[in-house]
Amino acid sequence: MLTTRQLEQIDRLIRREVVPATGCTEPAAVALTVAYAAAILPQKPQTIEVLLSTNMLKNAMGVGIPGTGMFGIPIAIALGVVLATPEKQLELLDSFTEEELGKAKQLVAEDKISVQLKEGEHVDKLYVEVLITDEQGHIARSVLEKTHTGLITLTLDGTSHLEQYEIGPSPCGCDEKMEGNGEKEEDIALTFDLVYEYALTAPLESLHFIYEAALQNKRASEFSLSHSYGHALGKMLQSDLGLQFFGDTPLTQMLSSTSLACDARMDGAPVTVMSNSGSGNQGISSMLPVLTFAQRRGQDEETTTRAIMLSSLLVVYIKQQLGRLSCLCGMVVSGIGTACALVYLLGGTKEQSIGAVKNMIGNVSGMICDGAKPSCSLKASTGVSSALISALLAMEGHVVTANEGIVDEDIDCCIRNLADLGRDGMAETDLKVLKIMTSKGKHS
Repeated sequence: MLTTRQLEQIDRLIRREVVPATGCTEPAAVALTVAYAAAILPQKPQTIEVLLSTNMLKNAMGVGIPGTGMFGIPIAIALGVVLATPEKQLELLDSFTEEELGKAKQLVAEDKISVQLKEGEHVDKLYVEVLITDEQGHIARSVLEKTHTGLITLTLDGTSHLEQYEIGPSPCGCDEKMEGNGEKEEDIALTFDLVYEYALTAPLESLHFIYEAALQNKRASEFSLSHSYGHALGKMLQSDLGLQFFGDTPLTQMLSSTSLACDARMDGAPVTVMSNSGSGNQGISSMLPVLTFAQRRGQDEETTTRAIMLSSLLVVYIKQQLGRLSCLCGMVVSGIGTACALVYLLGGTKEQSIGAVKNMIGNVSGMICDGAKPSCSLKASTGVSSALISALLAMEGHVVTANEGIVDEDIDCCIRNLADLGRDGMAETDLKVLKIMTSKGKHS
């Protein structure tokens, strides 16, 4: 049975990790870092230099920026300068006027923006550094590290201004818990047992926000259906052609609702979704398939809510091990959460949920991340379909064994093996992916 402190710690953790985000979180984080520096600069910016880690550059360079009709990092940077509203956090890009967009486009056209790769052995995978010089030579510097809102440095001409952003609520709307000595309390280290017990036994009123978060992502999916974004995978699945070959099944609905939301946000639609562990696509693909499946089966709200929490919190647990950014596609992680939750919705046991997780790890653990982009909806569909297959196999008693691949007998060891592979084992692949992405069209 969970203690009161464990309940509080997990509640605080999940509420901090599941937060609103407008547009892809990597360019949003870049724009946010720029906005911090721009907000303290006395005069009009003259030069804007942005240094990005490999993973940030990879994830931000090919994705649509909401409301602009443009793709990539420069317009996100320019909007960060023009808007200069860091208090909006990852919803910074949710609204701006035509005049503001025009100013941002002008900044890009004036070639005042420089984007470079921040290299070095100790550079975090999630790292953004901004240097803005104004007309009088003042220099504002901001650094974001480890999380998409993790501001660690903010200076003007070498004088720190960080303290003005250290007071007030966290992005989830809840204050950070402080220890008796005044230091921030460390996050609880999750295990599968903790995740499962919290999702199934925590007071329902503590979990209601995750149901509302899933409904927010459903609204993004419904918005996408009335438009045409990205590769329109979600719309195709509901078309005559899609229905002819896939039929009107729970799987088709899960694939369509998830892909629709991914189609929209990756193509720069003006939609806000609830992210998970810094990724909007992870938030979408860990909640929407579960919500859709539960609604199709006529599940009550409590069962649905607990299933969504099970999927979402399992994603948070895996990301604790894996890190915010890696070469492992986030759809693998969210697919694992979904598979576990589907077993619960099917009336399965804890052991069968564990079996579904093992089946997922034995299946799609090699899917790479080659940046945020419209085709992410295809990878989302891969994760969702694999999740249902894994869940159904587990319900039938078929589970990938410890004799196969990276799967271990112990479920926490399985997750640790997956994280080790994605975090460390695929590090060289990450560099190769970026090299390929940045050298396309340059071959003789």
